[in-house]
Amino acid sequence: MIQLRKLLISGFIIAVLTCGVAAQERKLYPVDQAGQDQSFKVFRDRLIAAARKKDKQFILSILDPSIELSFGGDRGIKDFNKMYNLDKPNSPFWTELTKVLSLGGAFKATDGRREFVAPYVTSQWPEDGTVDGFEYVAVTGTNVRLRAAPGLSSPIVASLSYDIVKLVDMRQSASERKDGLKWIKVMTGAGKEGYLADKYVRSPIDYRAFFRKIKGNWLMVAFIAGD
Repeated sequence: MIQLRKLLISGFIIAVLTCGVAAQERKLYPVDQAGQDQSFKVFRDRLIAAARKKDKQFILSILDPSIELSFGGDRGIKDFNKMYNLDKPNSPFWTELTKVLSLGGAFKATDGRREFVAPYVTSQWPEDGTVDGFEYVAVTGTNVRLRAAPGLSSPIVASLSYDIVKLVDMRQSASERKDGLKWIKVMTGAGKEGYLADKYVRSPIDYRAFFRKIKGNWLMVAFIAGD
């Protein structure tokens, strides 16, 4: 009887420890609610096409006159033109907007106003305070290989699908380039460390866009990065 009790207690401890590890593993699955509002869906389809064609006139036509561009006070069309200069084919705006729009998003209520927030990594990021957006990133694909060292020939440590992972060394990670890819060092919720190609991960405080319907028209009211 005493021996059975010891086994039961031991089993309980193991179960608790297992649950503890599992609780640390967080997922952030893709969400795209654009189809919930047909007017927004049509607008976004046109915006995606414009971004691909680098259609400056269309982009300027859908910017809110007071569009927010930074947390340092940059706002409005004049500041937008200064920051992105759409006359340049290599303006970073085209690349960043395309990335943002390709990752879906969700409708949110901000200060009582309905907005569409893209990408989903930002709109769906956990708000319980357990994963700081400065310290964690989301894997945006399935079966993404975590490698022991930066490089496609490095051994695979784990395969990740839509996991939220912790940045290990942001300064070192930013400089790791190999095989034409940029690699970042992360740690999974299960405690495994390794490198991911950064094209498969995204931070919730990377570029994001906010859209609001104003006087019957959808406008981009913010295009911003950082915090």
